Amino acid sequence: MKIIEVELIRFQYRSKMVRDAEGHSHPGPEHDATATITRIATDEGVEGYAMGGSPAMLDTVRQVLIGEDPLYRERIWQRLRQFQRMLGPSLDDRHLSAIDLALWDLAGKVAGLPVFKLLGGYRDKVPAYASTMCGDDIPGGLDSPESYADFAQACVEQGYKAFKLHTWMAPLGPDPKRDVAACAAVRERVGPEIDLMLDCHHDYSRTEALYIGRALEELGYHWFEEPMNESSMSSYIWLSEQLDIPVVGPETARGLFYTRAEWIVNKASDISRYDVALGGLTPLMKCIHLAEAHGVALEVHGGGHGNLHALGAMGIPGEYYERGLLHPLYDFEAAQPWLASRVDDIDEDGNVTIPQAPGLSWDFDWEFIDRNRI
Repeated sequence: MKIIEVELIRFQYRSKMVRDAEGHSHPGPEHDATATITRIATDEGVEGYAMGGSPAMLDTVRQVLIGEDPLYRERIWQRLRQFQRMLGPSLDDRHLSAIDLALWDLAGKVAGLPVFKLLGGYRDKVPAYASTMCGDDIPGGLDSPESYADFAQACVEQGYKAFKLHTWMAPLGPDPKRDVAACAAVRERVGPEIDLMLDCHHDYSRTEALYIGRALEELGYHWFEEPMNESSMSSYIWLSEQLDIPVVGPETARGLFYTRAEWIVNKASDISRYDVALGGLTPLMKCIHLAEAHGVALEVHGGGHGNLHALGAMGIPGEYYERGLLHPLYDFEAAQPWLASRVDDIDEDGNVTIPQAPGLSWDFDWEFIDRNRI
C-alpha cells in the first residue's frame, strides 16, 4: 500500500467564538470562520483524516509522503520532525500533528480497530472535567467570582465531577487576589466532593504564584497549572518544592517530549502535560511512556479525537479528559457543525466514552463540508 495524495480540504462555517489579542477564546458575534481537514489517500482506497493542516505544508509533506507506505508512521514522523529545523512555521507542530493523526486514522481503518485499541487499549471510559474559557467582562459571562460559582454549579448539575477555572488574562487581569476569590467562590458553591483545578495567568512572578498556590492548598484544589513563564524551568522547580498541591506543566513550552523529559528529570512539576497538537499522537505516546518510566502522572491537554484515543490507551493517569472550552453564553455542543456527532458527549456520571469505530472514529458531515467548501 502506498500514499498517492495528500489533500487539504478547506471549508467555511459560522462561529460564535472570537479570540482576543493574546489568542484566548470568548463568546462573540456570529461570523464566518474557516476550518481545514487533512486527507491522506492510498492506492488501495483507504484514506486517513485529521482536522487541521496548512497550504504552506503541502509541498514538503507531499515530497515526503507520496509513494511511502502509510504504516511507516515512525519513519515519516522522524523525517518531518527533522525538517522542522529549517522550515519553521510552514511545518510547525500543529501541521506535523495533522499528518500524524491522519496516518493513525488510516492505520486504524486498515486494521479495523479504533486507534486506542491499536495502541493497546486500557479503558473504555474516562472522566471529564469542565474546562472554562478565560474570565471576561461580559454580563452573564465569567465576569466575577460569583459567575464562576454559578457556572460551576451548572456544570456539576450536568454531570461533571470536576471543574477547571481559566481566570482573567490581559487586559482584564492578572490579579492574584481576584483569581483566589473566584477559586474560593467555586469551592464554597460545589462543596468538597468535586475536584477543582486552576489554570491562571501564565506569567505571574514566583511570589504571586506561591500566594495563589498556598490559597489553593487551603481550598483543597486538585492541581495548579502554568502560573509562570515556562521558559524558566528553575521557577517551576522552586514552586514545586514550596507547594504540596501538584503543579502541572509544561503546557506550552516548545521542544516536544524532549522538553518534558528535562522537566521530569529536574522535578520541575509534579504532573507532566502534553497533547496531540504538539506533533501528533506519535510523540504524545512517547511522552506518556516517558512519564510512566519515571513514575510521573501525565494529564492530556485539551480535547478531541486524538487526545481521547490516547487516554483510552494510557495505563497511567491521565486522570481526566479536558472538555471545553466552556462558557455560560457559548453553545459548545453545536460548535462543530462539520461533525454529524460529537466524539466527547458526557454521560450522567460525567464520563466520556472512548470511540469504538475504526481509526480515530471521525463522523464527518460530508454534505455540510462539501456545501461550504472553499
